[in-house]
Amino acid sequence: MEVVLADALLARGGDPCALLRAVCAPLSAERAEALRLLLQRLAAGEGQGEGEGQAAGEALRRAAWEVALERCRPLLRLGEGAAGGAACAERLRLGRALRGALRHCVQLCGAPLAARLARDALAELEGGGGGGGAGAEAAVEALAAAAPRLEEPALVARSVAAALALLRDDGEAEAAAALAAGRLLPALGGNGEALGRVWEGLLGAGGAGGEPPRVGRALLALSALCDALLPRGAAAGPDARLCPRFWRLVQQGLAQGDGLCRRRARYLLKRARGVSELSALPAEPSLFWWSAEENEALLRFWETYILVLETLEGNQIHVIKPVLPKLNSLYEHAISGEKGCWLFHPSWHMCIYKRMFESENKTLTKEGILHFLELYETKHLPSSLGFSEFVIGPLMDALSESSLYSRTPGQSVGACPPLGMRLQNFLATYLMLLPEEEKGSFLLKFIQKMTSRHWCAVPILFLSMALACIPACKVLGTDGLQALRDVLQCTMITHQILLRGAAQCYLLQTAMHLTDVVSFFLPVDRKGPTLVQSKLVATMILLAADVDGKSNIEWIELEAFLNPLLDVLMKLGSNFFFFSQFVGDLDRCDLYVALIPEIVNLCSQVSWKKLPTIKNFILSLTNASIRNFQETNCKEPTLKEQIRKVISMASLTVVCEIMDRKPEAHLEALPSVDALKRFILFFQFNEVVKKPSYIEEKSSLCEETSSQGWGKIVARYVRDQWICLHFVLNKFLMLAQEEEASELPLSTIERSRKILQSALEALTILPSDQVLPVFNCMKVLVPKLLNSSESLCIEAFDLAWKIISSLSNTQLIFWSNLKAFVQFIFDTEVLAVAASAKGQAYAKIKEIIFKLIDLSTAKTGVFNVVISHCCQSWIFPTIDDRSALTNAFLNAGNYCELITEACVFGTVFRRDQRRLIQDVHAFVESLGEKCAANVVTERDDHYVRVCAIKFLCLLDGSNMLHKMFMEDIVSKLLDKDEQVSRSKTRYYANSLQHRIKNRIWQTLLVLLPKLDQNFLCGTLDKVFQAGFGNNQASVKYFIEWIVILSLHKYPQFLSKFWDCFCYDEEKLKTSICTFLSVLSHFDIILQNTSEKKPVLKKALIVVLQWCFNHNFSVRLYALVALKKIWGMCRMLHVEEFEALTPVIESSLQQVENMHGTGNARRNWQRIQDHFFFATFHPLEDYSLETIFYTLPRLSEVAEDEWISLCKFDRFTDIPLPPTFQWYQSRTELLDLKPSDWSQQDMGSNSVETDGQTEWTDVQKKIIPWKNSTPSLDLEMVFQDRATKLGKSNSRLIVVASLIDKPTNLGGLCRTSEIFGASALVVGSLHYVQDKQFQHLSVSAEQWLPLVEVKPSQLVDYLQQKKTEGYTIIGVEQTAKSFDLTEYCFPEKSLLLLGNEHEGIPANLIHHLDVCVEIPQQGIIRSLNVHVSGALLIWEYTSLSQMSCAVPH
Repeated sequence: MEVVLADALLARGGDPCALLRAVCAPLSAERAEALRLLLQRLAAGEGQGEGEGQAAGEALRRAAWEVALERCRPLLRLGEGAAGGAACAERLRLGRALRGALRHCVQLCGAPLAARLARDALAELEGGGGGGGAGAEAAVEALAAAAPRLEEPALVARSVAAALALLRDDGEAEAAAALAAGRLLPALGGNGEALGRVWEGLLGAGGAGGEPPRVGRALLALSALCDALLPRGAAAGPDARLCPRFWRLVQQGLAQGDGLCRRRARYLLKRARGVSELSALPAEPSLFWWSAEENEALLRFWETYILVLETLEGNQIHVIKPVLPKLNSLYEHAISGEKGCWLFHPSWHMCIYKRMFESENKTLTKEGILHFLELYETKHLPSSLGFSEFVIGPLMDALSESSLYSRTPGQSVGACPPLGMRLQNFLATYLMLLPEEEKGSFLLKFIQKMTSRHWCAVPILFLSMALACIPACKVLGTDGLQALRDVLQCTMITHQILLRGAAQCYLLQTAMHLTDVVSFFLPVDRKGPTLVQSKLVATMILLAADVDGKSNIEWIELEAFLNPLLDVLMKLGSNFFFFSQFVGDLDRCDLYVALIPEIVNLCSQVSWKKLPTIKNFILSLTNASIRNFQETNCKEPTLKEQIRKVISMASLTVVCEIMDRKPEAHLEALPSVDALKRFILFFQFNEVVKKPSYIEEKSSLCEETSSQGWGKIVARYVRDQWICLHFVLNKFLMLAQEEEASELPLSTIERSRKILQSALEALTILPSDQVLPVFNCMKVLVPKLLNSSESLCIEAFDLAWKIISSLSNTQLIFWSNLKAFVQFIFDTEVLAVAASAKGQAYAKIKEIIFKLIDLSTAKTGVFNVVISHCCQSWIFPTIDDRSALTNAFLNAGNYCELITEACVFGTVFRRDQRRLIQDVHAFVESLGEKCAANVVTERDDHYVRVCAIKFLCLLDGSNMLHKMFMEDIVSKLLDKDEQVSRSKTRYYANSLQHRIKNRIWQTLLVLLPKLDQNFLCGTLDKVFQAGFGNNQASVKYFIEWIVILSLHKYPQFLSKFWDCFCYDEEKLKTSICTFLSVLSHFDIILQNTSEKKPVLKKALIVVLQWCFNHNFSVRLYALVALKKIWGMCRMLHVEEFEALTPVIESSLQQVENMHGTGNARRNWQRIQDHFFFATFHPLEDYSLETIFYTLPRLSEVAEDEWISLCKFDRFTDIPLPPTFQWYQSRTELLDLKPSDWSQQDMGSNSVETDGQTEWTDVQKKIIPWKNSTPSLDLEMVFQDRATKLGKSNSRLIVVASLIDKPTNLGGLCRTSEIFGASALVVGSLHYVQDKQFQHLSVSAEQWLPLVEVKPSQLVDYLQQKKTEGYTIIGVEQTAKSFDLTEYCFPEKSLLLLGNEHEGIPANLIHHLDVCVEIPQQGIIRSLNVHVSGALLIWEYTSLSQMSCAVPH
């Protein structure tokens, strides 16, 4: 129609030049579109004009020249994005029209105008005048219009260079770069002179700078140039298929994160495949080849390859998973069985895996990794350098995601996750297949990659485990050992103690398997050991002495090796000033001092023959050290003298530690020990060694001391003082009392207070990692001073806590300091004295308790240390407790908050971490002795609860202290349960509230048998009240179990129980099932009742009224209880119930014989088979295993809440008595699986299809490519968009102006785009921005022309389309409407869809040519408007395809 109007205008206008000038002034968007149409017709008819003079043609060219340079070009410079809203849309419309007009001007004027436009545009681009904004974009548009007619080689070269420069630019000119790639380079590619330059520039072999452009921009340009580079006929230019650089670029595009980039790469690959079917390539080793002989096989390979790539775009695992087995067939096609080599380059396969690894869908990433590892393990693929690079790069990047190591639903707790197992097998297999010369370099890169980023605990554990599973081969050198050390340092970041320890064990195992340790540490070409080697040998000796006889070391050989060293130490002891030979060498002194206790330990284990020699050595060493302190120098001490004091104090420290650890050697009898005690007691504590003001010139001592730093030396000196003092205080407490009258000027209390003040001073001056001995001293001092100097003790508490909290982020020193802190604060006597006074110290200790609990939620293991120490000291007090021995258990009552919190303690991970961390913990624990970390670490999250429960199990109900404590704990737990219930009336399964309530009732169930009747009488009411709550299943079972056991033990409480059924129905509607479940075990309750008949009668009356409740679940529970109670009545032959027999028997028979397969019958069978009614026995199943493992498992509590029986055995700090009988569950209960009464899917069917090797058919998204080009630019010329997007020449217009729901419009947009409608007409383009529209359209609006026609304009629009030859078809039910199945659509059809509610208004129906209706079989009046439109669009499309298929 537009062409007709333009021709009519030209025919009537007379002079075309005047017409052009008239249209141009002023040039609005509408006039610009008219100008474009006129120029288009003039350019098309220029060569066809007959009888037109040369002068007229020249005048037309001058007019076109004027329009191009004076109108179009200046307006393009104004830019297209200066305004927003309607103004922006108008400017875009103007820009599109101007670009088209400029192209037609160049067609009319030829090369001169093209050269002029090119020079102006290049001047702007090369001079930087565009600034990357609208000016640059306008210059690119002008250059693109001129490019096809450029003839000067210099201009062509400059244009290509400018375009490539824009593509390589990483600055702000993103829009200009996209225009250069999408318009300018394709336009230049149409110029024979420029195509070669463009080709070389895009692939990085030429052009300015020689660097290739970014992948996305290069692929955009190559896609636009595919007609020239991948022609379906004879190639006029370079053949892209023969260029390896082209294919590497395509492969990069296939794995890019940008979906549009991947689409362009796939398009190029499909195009190359389609062209190769017509013209084969030489079958030479290359990234891409084709031969006529292998045509069928090649087609199958590439079709499968492209199918996999397109399926991956969906990111839906249920669609992708069936396609994964096709990867196996790709490898079968890709590898030559005869030659054992690759037919297709393996990099093609890596593109698929890289795409999967980088997917945002983690399930897809996991599937891709598992498939890759399994494939390489089972297929034994030929070696390729690209594979090693791929493993080190994309594969390891993907392996860093912790969630990939989760356990599959079908696996048992403690099993190795599939990825961990595959990783082990893959790495061992892959390394063994590598050539010997490549193994070392691959492993080094693999280990170095583990240090190149922050790895979480789980990935680094399984990577370390995989390295440790590699068969022993000494392929790593010094660099490899250094890399392993760096990985060890990386593992220190994690707070997951067990996982960190396990990873370190496997890394050390890797070092032993893959490195030649002996050649590193004992080189054969050295004449003597260096200091570093000496350290290593000494460390090996220390480690050997620490194994306590468990090692396979030959002790005779070790003793022979140590004898010379012992002789040297004897010389040191006989002449202490032998130290002067190396007094400044603190490192060497440390080695000798550290070896002394280890050699004593070794001698004590092997033989005591050397004991006299040892005693002589210690005697001499002690005397010499004390003498060194007594030799005072009035002058300023020298550096050598100061260092000698440091070494002397270190020697005394070693002597004290030896006497403390080896009491069997009776070293206290040595004469020097008394002198040592007196020396320490009179020593000035916190004395520091001052650094001398002068230092000997060029002194080697200066060099030695500076290596450690003087501050470290001083800190060590002060720390050693407190180690010696702790030994004296701990071993010889009565020394001060014995000598108080004669020698000591101060009383014992005053002396202790002075020492404690010195201790506080030491805490302020010592580094945090050196305060452990000070804590040990405070533990001895504070109990003696708490009454007399409470404020000083509180100051000690605060300062000690401040240090502990500051150390919480460290690992090596935190735990030892925490243990000393706990022993100090929770000392039995400290707790007793503080509790007796009930003063500030008592409040401070309770404050510290809750601070430690808070810290333990972030740092696993803190509460473990506290609860272990307290439980042991309260239930098993030692003789060291002295005066507190008689009231040690009173501390449990005074600080019962500790036990209460321990009973409900448990770390709650984030939802995404909880199961993963617990699963990996369970896996490491299941390794047992195979992993040394299980022996070293004891920081299990369950330890706290296990410790508290075992403590409660040891209590004796006949002991008054124990009885009062248990009653207090029960009351506090019930109050806590009520508090949790009030805070949240409804809570989700496995939420924090659910877990706390579950733990509370588990503890109450453990304590129940120990409670007496009087206390239980008052407590049972609270239990009943808890039963009225809206509880999760596991909590409900525990409450029911407690009620059953209570009524069984004390039947007199039945009257309280019957009262629970008397509340109004509103209160009972969510809880009545709990009390009915209790009645289902009525036989257990009545075991201790002599008169059963009256109780049965009462139970029968109560249950029968609930058998007719309107709630189906309540009726089921009531029927289960009725079945149990009626069975008991029949066994007792109760005559009083004979009148009820027909009713009850018929009711039970009816429910048993329900017909059909409906839910009622299934649910009745399910509830009867439920473990709580069918298998569970409240008395016989009462055990720790049932309470903490079996019942939580059967009630589907999260697995991290299950505490297995082995943990009660393994945690031996609190031993259970040998006669403890409530231990194991019955086998019948243990063998059960979670009941399906909860109607939860356990995921058992989720892996049913994994074993299927090849699917017969898979989902495939239709992506037509042969007639299409991928999107070059979403802002292309609007009127050419359909053509450039490869749309069919459909003449169907869908008019949806009457529809006002964005969802329907979005669906119609998607349907119209898929079936190739030429346009979709909507009432307002604002609908496109609606989120609901975009959700349904899935970007279809970007690929389909949209036209805005308001409902008020529809009459005019329909009349206009009628004049253009369209048939106006209304989708409406009218008296004269045609059946859709019988109607034949004309080629030019316009579908008018009605409003969702009103249909097509009457004023529009008479403008329609025909109405079509969809035949219906049902009674609903109409279909949804989107569905109706979709049916008609498809009917039109199918008829069009049939007409095209009919031969003319």
